[in-house]
Amino acid sequence: MQTYQVEKLKINFKTLEEFKKFREYGLAELSMLEDLEGNLIENNSDSPFYGIYQDGKLVARMCLYHVDAKYDRYFDPQQDFLELWKLEVLIPYQRLGLGTALVSYAKSLSLPIKTNARNRSAPFWKKMGFQPVRYNPERDRGESPYVWLPEGVSLKD
Repeated sequence: MQTYQVEKLKINFKTLEEFKKFREYGLAELSMLEDLEGNLIENNSDSPFYGIYQDGKLVARMCLYHVDAKYDRYFDPQQDFLELWKLEVLIPYQRLGLGTALVSYAKSLSLPIKTNARNRSAPFWKKMGFQPVRYNPERDRGESPYVWLPEGVSLKD
């Protein structure tokens, strides 16, 4: 299997323009655009987005937020974790291992990871070692949470 270089994406107009090619273009990108238009320094690297480029073109991306332990309602013991959103690979580049490379990068950070399985993606998350969380309407707000647990971490009951 080919290895891919995962990069932290810089907040700039070029990156935001590339995001428009992805189906899941929405509020996170629009808030970054507002920050840029509000005189944010070009090429700010304090971005939650990571991606993979091929031939100078962004072809896969994910949003990875660090969540403080005080907001943890999933893991035992309560701890910092990553929330993975907007994992997406452009259609011509799907089934090449790019999504797997992005998730593997997130797992390499050695924190528990929570995501929301959507659009018939549960088989992918299970293949990546994630497990579904028993639905809790007060906590999950209509989501379908899946989690990945590093060694020594378990789910809250």
